[in-house]
Amino acid sequence: MTASRPRVGSRPRLSGPARLTVALLFAAWFIDYADRLIINLVLPSIGEEFDLSRSQQGVVLSVFFLAYALCQIPGGMLADRFGGRRMVLWALAAWTVFTVLTGFAWSFAALLVLRVLFGLAQGVFPPAAAKVLAERTGKEERMRANGLVLSSNSLAAVFTPLAVAPLVAAFGWRSAYISVAAIGVFVYTAIRMRLPQPLPQAPDEEEGDSAAAEGSAAPRSDVRALLRWGTLWRFAAMMFGYSIIIWGLNSWVPTYLNDERGVPIEAAGPLLAVPALAATVGTIIGGQLSDRLAGQHWKVIVPGMSVAAAALLLMAYASGLAAFVVFGTLAIFATSLSYMPIFAVPMRSLPARQMGVATGVIIFGGQLAGVVAPSVMGVLADAFSFQVAFAFLVLGAVIAAVMACVTPQTTEALLADARGRVPDAVQESSPSMEKELP
Repeated sequence: MTASRPRVGSRPRLSGPARLTVALLFAAWFIDYADRLIINLVLPSIGEEFDLSRSQQGVVLSVFFLAYALCQIPGGMLADRFGGRRMVLWALAAWTVFTVLTGFAWSFAALLVLRVLFGLAQGVFPPAAAKVLAERTGKEERMRANGLVLSSNSLAAVFTPLAVAPLVAAFGWRSAYISVAAIGVFVYTAIRMRLPQPLPQAPDEEEGDSAAAEGSAAPRSDVRALLRWGTLWRFAAMMFGYSIIIWGLNSWVPTYLNDERGVPIEAAGPLLAVPALAATVGTIIGGQLSDRLAGQHWKVIVPGMSVAAAALLLMAYASGLAAFVVFGTLAIFATSLSYMPIFAVPMRSLPARQMGVATGVIIFGGQLAGVVAPSVMGVLADAFSFQVAFAFLVLGAVIAAVMACVTPQTTEALLADARGRVPDAVQESSPSMEKELP
């Protein structure tokens, strides 16, 4: 048993199926995130065209996240029931269609309807993608593979403003949606043709969405137990705090730069890419720290969120543009350190058959923050100022830090907490996970 335990911080080489799966999911997540970020860059243009107040612009942002959040848990259940591959393809095809249609929105009401449909389509993707990855990676490589896949989000945040800003300046905001939809078609085709078959599963894990098991799912007792498991919802609350900061900044910084600092969209692109690059670095470092600590996420999240809270306040009341960008970049970097540690213990501990629902619950917390942050900040900006709106984000840092201290820090602690609450998770996970624990 001792000989089979890998050294903490070791980085085993990803298998061939895992590498191909990572590449394909990276591309899908990249398009997913780029699609979501476009609205933040074109919101000033949309607001001007449709004569929208900041509160109304906040609603445009929030309705997407409301639909997205509501689909997280059902999306996980659908992925567990019909297979991760099938749901990934369905989601990618549907949101590509709604991306194109967004480019033809003719009114505020039409835009809201399309944003809701767009959110519903994208909402089933994250838990389905998590299930696809879990079925095609071994547990010893799963966190590293997941970190590589999810680094696409931060890279999309770097690429999108650099590519979209000059496109919008030259051809208008509608061109951005039509262009990114064309890339979505290419990614859909690649996944449909090249995604590997699931790996043979150990006896303690359910088979994936192969032809023989495409319709298999976690038993209803698993689903009910996971949804009633308070600890899983504390991880969701941790993601809520993290996402308050991320979506608050992503949603309103482009508008703030345009309205308050007089920075045109073509000049804002490079300024937005700097903190996005810092987020990429922070996400990767956070994943490495999580692996080395074998959990113990509070050691990363509490210091990171403490720095983020201070930087957010300095950013909110910065007098110059340079100081605003510097403190905003520091806040994003410190916050991004927490992303992978939030997922680390659940993803290392739970079997693949439960990954869809469990991941859906955690991501639901993050997307609920996407509903709250843009709307609240829009109201605060209208009623008071952008300074007050940005200061509101400190609440997210406090929530994340507190939740990091009241959640299980290791696989052993999580499984002990699950015993009697999620019995299938304990019975099926603990034998295999003993080989992973340091």
